[in-house]
Amino acid sequence: MNTGVISVRYARALLKSAEAQGAKDNVYADMQTLAQSYLTVRQLRSAIDNPMLPKEDKQKLLVSACGGNPCKQTEVFIDVVLKEGRENLIQFMANSYVTLYRQEKNIISGRLITAVAVSDETEAKMRQMVEKRTNAQVEFQTEVNPDIIGGFILEYDTYRMDASVQSQLRTILKELK
Repeated sequence: MNTGVISVRYARALLKSAEAQGAKDNVYADMQTLAQSYLTVRQLRSAIDNPMLPKEDKQKLLVSACGGNPCKQTEVFIDVVLKEGRENLIQFMANSYVTLYRQEKNIISGRLITAVAVSDETEAKMRQMVEKRTNAQVEFQTEVNPDIIGGFILEYDTYRMDASVQSQLRTILKELK
């Protein structure tokens, strides 16, 4: 079976189960943390995929990757995934759950990249602008990247606005060549 199909099925089942238990928001936070753990801790994937590692140790690793104190529904989900031998797909399941949850709640992800830290007021204005344009709730991340020299880069959904000095300098350089 296809990795995407399997992970979406598990994610849908988890979403329904979490809804029945009233734990959708808690599971969402756990799945975000788990997905982020896979991105930041490279050894996690190799440890979970290791067939020599006992299931109990994998469970402890996954619980830790969920933040150390996941909700009951997340723990049950991890047990089921391990019992079924699908632990190699749990990262995809976590990402699928996050996607399904965001679709259901009409949430989009946005990112603002600036050369220096921006004030909370500026961040709030950018968030409001994106929410107004998309008619959706926005989970906003701000990032500081001094390489862009000045200006900003705003990304949300499939939209990208690059108003950075770095990109303007690149454009000028292309024209000069």
